Amino acid sequence: MKKYFNLFDFSQKVDYKTEVLSGLTVALALIPEAVAFAFIAGLSPLTGLYAAFVMGLVTSIFGGRPGMISGATGAIAVVIVTLAATHGVEYVFGAVVLSGLIQILAGSLKLGKFIRLVPHPVIFGFVNGLAIIIFMSQLDQFKGADGNWLTGETLYILLALVLLTMLIIWGLPKLTKAVPASLTAILVVFGIVVAFGIDTKTVGDMASIKGGFPPFHIPAIPFNLETLQIIFPYAAIMAGVGLIESLLTLNIVDEITETRGRSNKEAIAQGAANVASGFFSGMGGCAMIGQSLINVSSGARARLSGIVAAVMLLVFIVFGSSLIEQVPMAALTGLMIMVSIGTFEWASFRTITKMPKKDIFLMFLVTLITAVLHNLALAVLIGVILAALFFAWDNAKRIRARKYVDEKGVKHYEMFGPLFFGSVTAFGEKFDVLNDPEEVIIDFEESRVVDMSAIETLNKITERYQKVGKKVHLRHLSPDCRKLLSKADQIIDVNIIEDPTYKVLVDDLA
Repeated sequence: MKKYFNLFDFSQKVDYKTEVLSGLTVALALIPEAVAFAFIAGLSPLTGLYAAFVMGLVTSIFGGRPGMISGATGAIAVVIVTLAATHGVEYVFGAVVLSGLIQILAGSLKLGKFIRLVPHPVIFGFVNGLAIIIFMSQLDQFKGADGNWLTGETLYILLALVLLTMLIIWGLPKLTKAVPASLTAILVVFGIVVAFGIDTKTVGDMASIKGGFPPFHIPAIPFNLETLQIIFPYAAIMAGVGLIESLLTLNIVDEITETRGRSNKEAIAQGAANVASGFFSGMGGCAMIGQSLINVSSGARARLSGIVAAVMLLVFIVFGSSLIEQVPMAALTGLMIMVSIGTFEWASFRTITKMPKKDIFLMFLVTLITAVLHNLALAVLIGVILAALFFAWDNAKRIRARKYVDEKGVKHYEMFGPLFFGSVTAFGEKFDVLNDPEEVIIDFEESRVVDMSAIETLNKITERYQKVGKKVHLRHLSPDCRKLLSKADQIIDVNIIEDPTYKVLVDDLA
């Protein structure tokens, strides 16, 4: 039994009161989010709520990051809205199942480790953009059914309740941490509205959340190649978006809790959750940074909080819908605004003067793309590509050569810096083939041959010397390099003890 608990991280010390109260708070916050995202995707509210329940339960039990919350998300809703409109909800369910299988495959192949390639400025930009999205999405609560901004008494009441919620969330932890501030704020505002009969927008005004247990349902779609061609592009994008958002959220929660999650395990859990969501009438989803931050800021650190959140959400749907539909939207709006404030990396402003200009540019660009396009995966992908290009450019300028002629009349080129596709041009310009003496030594002890472009450049430089009848020797190359170079036996001095053993990045050796 102990092994079972260790396998699922249930052996850690659990503060049951904190976990249960945090889970209850998250469950309340999940409702308007899940309903809103279902509307964005053009689906029924229960489709979003069922996804939140299934995603939250499966990832809380099997995921790689205790305390992280998953559910229906806006990033996934934006991807499937076109599929839902053109082919219907059954194709959405099929795409969700397929996306889950892709995520399971990615986790099984241990591709989660590649999240390490996302640089810190990109994470800052992602988090800041997400905070802006969370904040901007709350502004809809200040509009009426006609889409116009509220005015007069209705607006003042809403503002007052929102500000009261924010004040409680901000101030209560300074007085006591015995109860979660977020849950207390919701209950206080709910009590005030009921006690004084205040007329304000409630969860029930958005949509009814009444339903039953998520029904098991095999997607009613033709199982043929044509269907696969329709759903695969959406499934692939959903899988990518879900993994990027989930693993970035995992990293952020890791930083807050000063612990370490398991990215590949989380990828497999996200995939399993999406497969289950597709079979239980859910729209699919991924990790939710807002709800995850609510959870960890309330003190939750174990899996129990996520399990409680998912189970309580189902209880609300089945038994407590009439009560939950009376919860003022002002309380949930205030909660989410505080989440957006807490999500924003204010420290990124303090470090602007200390950061390189390219990092500042990356951070603002990713923030802008995330906030404007609401496409988290695209923002992160662009950020990573630009960061890689900046890195390649910086390293391309670092190739240097120390040149001298020894007492025997042999000219030495001692290379410094990496030799790769970005630096090969500068490398070739270092040599004076026509004016060099009859014998030349190129030493790579302080350099490294990185890729096939570098190998090709070495071949060309040796050919240039051989064409004018001069001998060239290459020193301190790995066995890998020697194998790839043409005429290697004639031009390479082998130093068995000193030569490095790194691998050159080339497709046919991978």
